[in-house]
Amino acid sequence: MGSSSKGGNNSYDYSFKILLIGDSGVGKSSILLSFISNSVHDLSPTIGVDFKIKMVNVGGKRLKLTIWDTAGQERFGTLIGSYYRGAHGIILVYDVTRRETFTNLSDMWAKEVELYSTNQDCIKILVGNKVDRDDERAVSREEGMALAEEHKCSFLECSAKTRENLLQCFKELILKILEVPSLLEKGSVVIKQQVLKQKQGYQAPRNGGCCS
Repeated sequence: MGSSSKGGNNSYDYSFKILLIGDSGVGKSSILLSFISNSVHDLSPTIGVDFKIKMVNVGGKRLKLTIWDTAGQERFGTLIGSYYRGAHGIILVYDVTRRETFTNLSDMWAKEVELYSTNQDCIKILVGNKVDRDDERAVSREEGMALAEEHKCSFLECSAKTRENLLQCFKELILKILEVPSLLEKGSVVIKQQVLKQKQGYQAPRNGGCCS
């Protein structure tokens, strides 16, 4: 079952695009970096869009995750459609200590997902970050669960700082994506296209140049 070693980057079973969305300052970049590198550094705010790639093995499958992080409050016009296009999973993040970040998720971000997301079966997970500051909590766990239920998505509270539940967010999202046939189909299309492109790339020189 192991994938062949030749092909370098193509040695994975599926490629998934995952988005982190929510207001700026809720800790999206910290969640991303903590997941990618297992440590959180002092971060400067993300301007525009940033993405990281991580290879993971889940359920015997090798997955390539491209995780996109956006600066929350900047509306980046033409970029918005392409940011959402083809996403297999979306992590909606709010800060449990800042109520407005929670309200904005239901008032603004969830609506945006419905408008721009192109995969009908895209998996969503609602994440309340910064539970390490529980004494400053402004949004109860019950409220988070209720919002997740309303939008038919999973719910977790986590801390990018202490890494509590952090890996669980991604693991739960990936396991759910792996259960959806249409997402698996889309996740493998990318790989097929890349293989095709490579083949065409190798053939091109042979075809050209001989009859000049």
